[in-house]
Amino acid sequence: MTYTIGIDVGGTKVLGGVVDASGKILIDARRDTPREGGQALTAAIADVARELMAAYTVESVGISAAGFVSSDRKTMLATPNIAGWNGVDLDAQLTALIGLPVVIENDANAAAWGEAAFGAGRGHDHLLIVTVGTGIGGGIVVNGNLYRGGFGTAAEIGHMRVVPEGHLCGCGARGCFEQYASGSALMRHAREAISATPELARNLLSLGNGTLDGLTGKHITEAAQAGDAVALAAFNTTAHYLGAGIASLSVILDPTRIVIGGGVVDAGEILLEPTRQSLIRHMPFAGKHPYPDIVPAQLGNEAGLVGVADLARL
Repeated sequence: MTYTIGIDVGGTKVLGGVVDASGKILIDARRDTPREGGQALTAAIADVARELMAAYTVESVGISAAGFVSSDRKTMLATPNIAGWNGVDLDAQLTALIGLPVVIENDANAAAWGEAAFGAGRGHDHLLIVTVGTGIGGGIVVNGNLYRGGFGTAAEIGHMRVVPEGHLCGCGARGCFEQYASGSALMRHAREAISATPELARNLLSLGNGTLDGLTGKHITEAAQAGDAVALAAFNTTAHYLGAGIASLSVILDPTRIVIGGGVVDAGEILLEPTRQSLIRHMPFAGKHPYPDIVPAQLGNEAGLVGVADLARL
C-alpha cells in the first residue's frame, strides 16, 4: 500500500498526517503556525513533513491552505489571511526542502475532496460541498473529479452575490452569500432577533454574560436545541438564505447530493431541515427539477488533511 502526507495549514496550527489509500490517518504531527507567514511558515510545513517521512515511506505530499491556488497546483496566487505567501511558488520551495513531489490545494477544495472520496459524498459523482463556518467555503465535484476552473480558483461560493447592495463583505463586494448564511451571519440574525423582541431573549442572553457581546454561536445552538424561539428564528433565517443559495447553485451544477460541513452544522437538523425546505421553496422549475439531497459532512476537521493527501496521490 502506498502512503502520502497531507498537511493542513490553519490559522493556529500546521497539522500533518500520513494517510493510506483508504483515507485512514496513521500518524500525525503538528507545529504552531508562525504569525509572520512567508518563509517561516514554509519551514514549519517542511518540518512537519520531515517528521512524518521519518516514520513512514511516502511518495508525495499535499498541502491544504486558504487562498487562491494556481491551476497547476504549484503556486499560491493570493493568501488574504497569510502574510508573505502571495505569488509564492510553494511547490518549488517545498520540493527543495523535502525532496518529494508536492501538490498545493485550496483548503475548501481539499476538504470537499475528503468528503467526496471518504465521507458523506461517497457514491456520488456530482457533488456540491458547502462549508458553513465564519464564512462560507465550497467545493464542486463533476463527473467524479474536483472542479477547479480555468484559473484554479473555482468554487468560491461564499462570494456569490445573493442580495444586491447588501452587507459589505470582506472581499470588497456587497451582498455575498456568506454575509447571510454563515456562522457570522447566524450571529447577526440572532442579534437582530434579540433587538426586535428583547423580552423573549432573556433565556438566550443568560447563556453568556447577559449581554449581546457575551453571546456566541455555541450559545445560540444550545438555546435552539432547547427550543428557544429567538435562537430558532436565527437558525431559520440563516437556513432560508442557505437553501436559497443552494437552489441557485443546484440549477447551475445539477448535483445529486449537497454535503454541508463546518462548525454550524453541529446544530444538525435544526439547520439542515429548514435548509431543505428553503431549497424546495426557492428551486426554479419547482416540481419539475429534481432536488438534490442535503446531508451533513462526516469527516469534521480531518477532511482537509485526508482530502489533500489523496489529491497528492492522484
